[in-house]
Amino acid sequence: MFDRAKQILIAGFCINLCIGILFTWSVFKKALVVNLGWSNAEASLPYTVAIITFSVTLLLAGILQDKFGPKRVLIAGTICSGLGLIASGYITSPTQLIFTFGILAGGGIGFSYACLSPAAMKWFHPSKRGLVNGLIAAGFGLAGVYLAPLITSLIASYGINYSFNILGIALLCIATPLAFTITNPPANYVPVASTNKEEKKAVVAQVEMRWTDMLKTTQFYSIWIMYLCASSTGLMIIGNITSIAATQANMTDAAHLVVILALFNTSGRVFAGMLCDKIGGLKTLTLSFVLSIANMILFPHYTTHAGLIIGMAVAGLCYGTLPAVFPSLTAGFYGLKNYGTNYGVVYTAWGVSGFICPVIAAAAVDSTGTYELAYFYSAIIMGVALVFSVLTKNPAAKTATNAQPEKNESLKVNATA
Repeated sequence: MFDRAKQILIAGFCINLCIGILFTWSVFKKALVVNLGWSNAEASLPYTVAIITFSVTLLLAGILQDKFGPKRVLIAGTICSGLGLIASGYITSPTQLIFTFGILAGGGIGFSYACLSPAAMKWFHPSKRGLVNGLIAAGFGLAGVYLAPLITSLIASYGINYSFNILGIALLCIATPLAFTITNPPANYVPVASTNKEEKKAVVAQVEMRWTDMLKTTQFYSIWIMYLCASSTGLMIIGNITSIAATQANMTDAAHLVVILALFNTSGRVFAGMLCDKIGGLKTLTLSFVLSIANMILFPHYTTHAGLIIGMAVAGLCYGTLPAVFPSLTAGFYGLKNYGTNYGVVYTAWGVSGFICPVIAAAAVDSTGTYELAYFYSAIIMGVALVFSVLTKNPAAKTATNAQPEKNESLKVNATA
């Protein structure tokens, strides 16, 4: 029989499998351009707006779930996501899709996603925080493995409008019932600590911090900038997979590249979560950023099927590192009591990133016909992230000594974040 912690983990993973439709936008984008005659910029805009909305609503949902618990917020999010997808099936213009998918569905996905990691982390020992975040986030990344071919098949059989309808109804029927099972542990719940010496070594006493105190630390701004830079590069590739394949390798059917990226994205989340628990989040990010820079430099030379597979695999692996490591860094630096709000503030970096590389990519291909300029700027942006990952130091010891703790509140957290 599964214990309650594992039930929460599995339910959260499955919900993310449903709301991870955001990662398949390149399939929708291709249909909008080819079938409906939209420009690359018009087809990219709903995705960009969805990213921004996702980020903003994740912050709002983080505040609400810290106050009221995850269940009600999560239920509202899954319903909003499903209705947004259904409404997208009735659009006739880019402006309408910006509202139905970009705002309604994007907001619902943000509300849903915000509740899963905080609830799961509270059920597990802090030394497993990276792995738990990685597994929860893996569902979001793995969604593309089955959704990309499914959406491609649905569009081919029923058209893009009915495809949105079908996906929205399926999300409501699967994710919403699962949302009723997600709860925080009881107030007196204490996760069982392992006898593993490394786990004991990883845990130290640290005060909880509110978001206002978090903003006073230099580490927050380092985390925010790293998240902004790394997300920009990942989202640029995710949002343009099929277009990149068509432009660089003359591939008319590249849905399988979405699957490859999703598989490595998922693997990156789990692997990075485990590595984060082992060597620390900052070192894990440094390794990921170096790999991403090399990949962006090489990307213009991926002009064959095999080359694109390599490029998408590396991009997925690097991007998968982010949702596994940054939640752990936030919880490790600033505690769990206000984690929903704190991580919501950190996550605004992901929303802002939607304005950078995805927009640059659309402008580059519309004006020059290639993505080379986008790759060049992405490499520079990742270089900035690399510098911050090397210079940022863990504030745990300083925080424990100098920060103002909340009255009668303390928690054991992962110092190796």
